Amino acid sequence: MDLPTLIQTIANSVVAGSVYAVIAVGLAMAFGVMKMANFAHGEFFMAGAYVVYVFYGLLGWPFPAAVLMAIPIVGAMGVATERLIFWPTRNNVLAGFMATAGLAFMLQVLVGQTWGVGLMRSVPTPYMGAMDLAGTRVGWQRVLVIPSAIAMLTALWFFLYKVKAGKALRACAQDPETARLQGININSMTMLAMAISGASAGLAGALMAPIQPVTPYMGHAVILTAFIVVVMGGMESIAGAVLAAMLLGFVHTFVTTVSDAVTAQMVGVACMALVLVVRPQGLLGRVKA
Repeated sequence: MDLPTLIQTIANSVVAGSVYAVIAVGLAMAFGVMKMANFAHGEFFMAGAYVVYVFYGLLGWPFPAAVLMAIPIVGAMGVATERLIFWPTRNNVLAGFMATAGLAFMLQVLVGQTWGVGLMRSVPTPYMGAMDLAGTRVGWQRVLVIPSAIAMLTALWFFLYKVKAGKALRACAQDPETARLQGININSMTMLAMAISGASAGLAGALMAPIQPVTPYMGHAVILTAFIVVVMGGMESIAGAVLAAMLLGFVHTFVTTVSDAVTAQMVGVACMALVLVVRPQGLLGRVKA
């Protein structure tokens, strides 16, 4: 691998890791609070991309405004999922997981019926040109993903550690019974967790809409990657999800560069298995008492 290709691959790895982190932290947060996995998380990513396609591609809104619209819209989808699916199935983890699998297929069909099945929607690139990096050119649209992810993760950290509602959310994830005894409304916290989960996935999809084809099935690969990241990092660890996302971003990108995408997915799964053998709780997961 020559130097320009190496630099290009490293840049693409950071972009991929940033996207994985934004997607995975929401999934990790929802699981930490509710102890239930959302199989429709990839479709939240897809929904964010379609919000940008509609508001920016069809209606002509400024790209930043379209991206910002994806946050509350997909966040509201997260709240609806919590109320209509996770709340009725809160005592049956398997039922909740299967119900969100059904939701994923329903959203795919709904989007397919609305904008066409098998048709890739191309979102115009709002920021043309590229940044010169040691003789390698990296598109500004991809570069934009990195500071956007950093800003989102920084805002989430501030919320969780400096804001009262965020501290209550962390308390629910660590010990829900004790949190309830302290007067924290668990129902409100589960809604908040799913709102943040949906908003983060929607933001990731919105940022990636001009970079990859927008289709009803674009969430398939995303949900697999998100689960691998969350398991590697620790099922309830947001910091672990960020660390695992960056590691997996480098693994996927480098293996894809030297081989192909299918091999990259296989290597990613192998990395997850290796982590679970060495640390069953994940990279930064807590050992259960």
